[in-house]
Amino acid sequence: MPALGSSARSEEVGVPRAHSTRGQKGRRRSHLALRKAGLVSCSHCHKPKLPHRVCKSCGFYGEKEIINVLARELKKKEKHKQK
Repeated sequence: MPALGSSARSEEVGVPRAHSTRGQKGRRRSHLALRKAGLVSCSHCHKPKLPHRVCKSCGFYGEKEIINVLARELKKKEKHKQK
């Protein structure tokens, strides 16, 4: 009989189906490796950036200015002055 407060299923424990060899584990994990970010240089300021994304340092994407970096910096400084 089960003890008070415990269920009858508490004695069942999860058991692995089979032993995994080192090779099996390695083959399974072969796709988990991290890859280096493929950086390219910005066409406007020539600093490294991720491809197909706006440059964080100058705000340009290709030949177009998408983000006004100077205005963003001024806004950030004003916000810090208020605190």
